[in-house]
Amino acid sequence: MAVFARSAPCWVDVQLPDLEAGKRFYGELFGWTFRAGEGPYADAFSGGKLVAALAAKQDGRMPTAWGIYFATDDIAASVARIREAGGQVITEPVRAGRAGVLAQAADPGGAVFGLWQAGDREGFQKQNEPGSFCWTEVHTRQKDRVDPFYETVFGFQGTDLEASGPEASGPEASGPGAARSDASGPEAARTGPDDSPPVGFRMWSPAGTEPGPDTAVGGRSVITDAFPAELPSYFLNYFAVEDCNRTAGNAVRLGGRISAPPFDIPYGRMAVLQDDQGAVFAVLQPPVSENGAE
Repeated sequence: MAVFARSAPCWVDVQLPDLEAGKRFYGELFGWTFRAGEGPYADAFSGGKLVAALAAKQDGRMPTAWGIYFATDDIAASVARIREAGGQVITEPVRAGRAGVLAQAADPGGAVFGLWQAGDREGFQKQNEPGSFCWTEVHTRQKDRVDPFYETVFGFQGTDLEASGPEASGPEASGPGAARSDASGPEAARTGPDDSPPVGFRMWSPAGTEPGPDTAVGGRSVITDAFPAELPSYFLNYFAVEDCNRTAGNAVRLGGRISAPPFDIPYGRMAVLQDDQGAVFAVLQPPVSENGAE
């Protein structure tokens, strides 16, 4: 199992009203198999490797949503930094058996994320391959507060990518998930409703690396004032797929919805989808090089 660098995304899970329905949807969509965990929880596997988990919501007031976790080797210190940097601790560190210790928090803009201090479980065993996690990004209205927060808490180094010209509708302007302006739902916050370009994107690279796209592990996008105030800050998580168009079509066939139809970006072809219970996620088909390799 991979050992994750401090602050790297290391785990994703989804909170759902109906766990069995979730297993049917993601089992067919990504080819995942499942193994029951303790309580209303199921580990998801792709090709025999651990990639995510599905959990039944214990409180109907909880959002139906995918959540991202960042690795830490000292969760108590990370929680302290979150408070000092202006964030809110939602769930104090709690031990998940021998697997590790988790906590949940919100950044100054309200986007929720998790912390994971590994025990027997480091995190996902597969990423950046079809059927597994490949990217995460936070969408916020408060970038001036959120940017220093993540740099303080996680040591991220930022690379700002501004929109510049008609071609700046892909990741150069807003990360690997630059969505079309005809998107509906949360993903539409990337661009203005008048088809204006994204208003800037910051990529995050871990401390000790050369900041830039080659080392980025996630990013920050901006929700503009053109969108309703009730649209909250959120993390959007991406899964790699072999065929974006087919995956989007299968999502609809399985009862889900398409929030942003498939479209091409320099990082491949992507779409933003909702499962049959309303959880939002993105899929990304890597580009194929001239020699046929991804």
